[in-house]
Amino acid sequence: MFRPVALIACFAALPAFADAPVVENVTLSPSGDSWRIDVTLSHPDTGWDHYADGWAVLDMDGTEIGFRELVHPHVNEQPFTRGTTITIPEGVTRIQIRPRDNVDGWSDVTYPVDVPR
Repeated sequence: MFRPVALIACFAALPAFADAPVVENVTLSPSGDSWRIDVTLSHPDTGWDHYADGWAVLDMDGTEIGFRELVHPHVNEQPFTRGTTITIPEGVTRIQIRPRDNVDGWSDVTYPVDVPR
């Protein structure tokens, strides 16, 4: 016989994971020899205990070529956009953005972006 209480108890024992940060949009703008990268993220920030705390710029091989730390939660500002300026090596025509949060770490999902050279 199926016991709903036992099933509920099993799920209650699992850790609670919030959604990973999601890259909603990326814009690239040339700035001399560098590139301005603006990334729009969404994440169910709950405050200092759990928030999106950064994103990395990777080449398509996964090598980090830039990082933007986010130093505070954005509970009432979702989605939100922050940027940084980095140098994208010559020959790199596509990058990917990988977000993270301060509890679950790096997202398994990256957001690929063409570099308009």
